[in-house]
Formats: sequence, C-alpha cells, structure tokens
Amino acid sequence: METSKRNLSVCCATAIVAIAFAFPNRLPAQTTAAAPTTAGRSTAQVSVQVERVDPADLGLAPSFQLAIYESLLQELNKTKRFNQVLREGDRRASEIPNLLILKTTIVKYMPGSETRRAVTTISGATKLTVRSQLVTADGKVVLDRTVNGNVRFFGSNLRATHNLAKNIAKAIKKSPWSLPEQPS
Repeated sequence: METSKRNLSVCCATAIVAIAFAFPNRLPAQTTAAAPTTAGRSTAQVSVQVERVDPADLGLAPSFQLAIYESLLQELNKTKRFNQVLREGDRRASEIPNLLILKTTIVKYMPGSETRRAVTTISGATKLTVRSQLVTADGKVVLDRTVNGNVRFFGSNLRATHNLAKNIAKAIKKSPWSLPEQPS
C-alpha cells in the first residue's frame, strides 16, 4: 500500500512539472501588497521575477526543480521585501519598473535516503547548494550568494527544497543590496 501511495505521489509531481514547463504563462502570478521600508530604505518600488531553477546537469529530478521554484515564490512573498513576486514568463513583467530577476543555479546536489535517515539519523542527508543571483533587467548583478539547503534527520527529501528556499529568502532579506543608479 505504501508503494502505491509513493508511486501516486511521484506521478502527480511529474504531471505538475510537465504542466508547469509546458504552459509557463498560464500559471497565475503571485503578488504581494506594497512592501514596508526596511532599515531606512524603501523597497515598495522593487519587484522580482523568479526564473526556473537551472539544474546544471547534476541530475536533479524535475520534481525537485519545481519544488524549489514553488517554495521560492512562497518564501519571497513572506519576506515583504518586494512589491510583487512574479513567475517566469509573466507578461506584466515588461511593464514593471525596477524589476529584479532571481536566477538560481544548482551547484551541488547530494541525494539522500529517507529510510537511512529514519533508521540511523546520522546518514542519508539530502543536501543542495545553489548560486542565487538578483539581476537587473539590463544584466547587472545586484546580489550574488551561495546558499545551502538540506534535510538531515527526519522528513522527506523534498523538505530540503523548502529549507533551501527559506535560506535563499533569508539571504535576500538580510543582504544590503540596492539598485544601480538610473541615468537621468
């Protein structure tokens, strides 16, 4: 029975990934209300568009890529640092001033084992390391960080993607970045 549930979960995740990649413009964008000021600087005019995760030929399952992407959208909304958080392919992005683009590239991936974690609690960790960049529309890097996410003890392997997204959002929220000066 447990194998059937696991197979059903894998099939559902695969179907979601296939739909998301086949119809990127059809998914609704997530937006937030105007963001409050942070440390004396206003962020109400800054929005971010989240690009799909670049797996960089490391064998990252599509379900992991999608889980990171979806978790990033949620966690960036929670930061209240951005006026809007948009999905890749959102048609409104070209009309938004001060739009930043979040690029996430997998640098290192070590698949773990839920069973080994449950039995030994000292082995079987799932670990992800990514390079996250906030880039302006004209390609200037505003923020560049290497961030880790993992699940060491209990939880599913996909829990590492949630932890990673949370750490990326935390790094963005704490970093003192600013937009380059606009020519007059």
